[in-house]
Amino acid sequence: MGILMELRHLRAFAAVADELHFGRAALRLHTAQPALSQQIKHLEQDLGTLLLERTTRQVRLTAAGVVFLEHVRRVLAEVDRARESVLAAERGARGEIRVGVTGAITWRLLPRMARAYRLRHPQVRLDLHPAVFSGAQVSSLLDGRIDVGFLRAPVPDGPLVSRVILNEPLMAVLPEDHPLAGEDAVDLADLSGDGFVTYPSRHGSALRDAAVHACFSAGFTPRVVQEAPDTHTVVALVGAAVGVTLMPASAERLQLEGVVFRPIAGDVDVRVPIALAWRREDPSPVLAGFLAFAEEVLPSPAPGDR
Repeated sequence: MGILMELRHLRAFAAVADELHFGRAALRLHTAQPALSQQIKHLEQDLGTLLLERTTRQVRLTAAGVVFLEHVRRVLAEVDRARESVLAAERGARGEIRVGVTGAITWRLLPRMARAYRLRHPQVRLDLHPAVFSGAQVSSLLDGRIDVGFLRAPVPDGPLVSRVILNEPLMAVLPEDHPLAGEDAVDLADLSGDGFVTYPSRHGSALRDAAVHACFSAGFTPRVVQEAPDTHTVVALVGAAVGVTLMPASAERLQLEGVVFRPIAGDVDVRVPIALAWRREDPSPVLAGFLAFAEEVLPSPAPGDR
């Protein structure tokens, strides 16, 4: 006997036990009364005991039937919960999503988005994977270690799809006693004689690439005097007067002593696009739900803002 028959027998028994009447139970189950009686008989044969006492006037539970009914109710409730969980997973409302986060996203965008997502999808576990460099996020996406990543564009085409969600301006980060620290804005070309503190070139930092490109656009190649593995250390080294750097505006929230953040003046494009990236062929309904939510709360910038 298959599990579907067994579940049907259990539901039949529970309905008769509730109604204590085969006719009413059959109507409730949308089945014929003889078929219902046969299901109960099969169940009693499987168990080797009577569950119901039947007379021409009434139906009542036997002592064994009373005990068995307690177990049946728990089993049916668990089956219903299992069905709801499966349907929720199919809709993307239950499960897990592994989200990679990089740099300024951690400080600026993710907290409010994560709170809102958890409120809307309380049965989805949001597993966050922070990384310093966008290159590491791309590798994690390609290897399947994360499902979606917030990272600095550009994102390589092919197996990955991406959507820009923010264009963040770079700012000049200077020691507080730097000659330009008192200016309202800094012309990038005026930093051509300074040494720069940057991320290591070997780690695939999109932010380092954007900063170097901005310097090229201003007419010079930055002279790197020291590399550091994370944003906090880079800014701290600026505070120690090791050199200057370019950082996204959100890094100002670090509020480290001895440094000042100044906007960059002139026509040099110093915006750094931040993108949401995922695998092109990923069929996960949880991912689809997450992407739809992200589209709602983090729409792409208008064309004029790109």
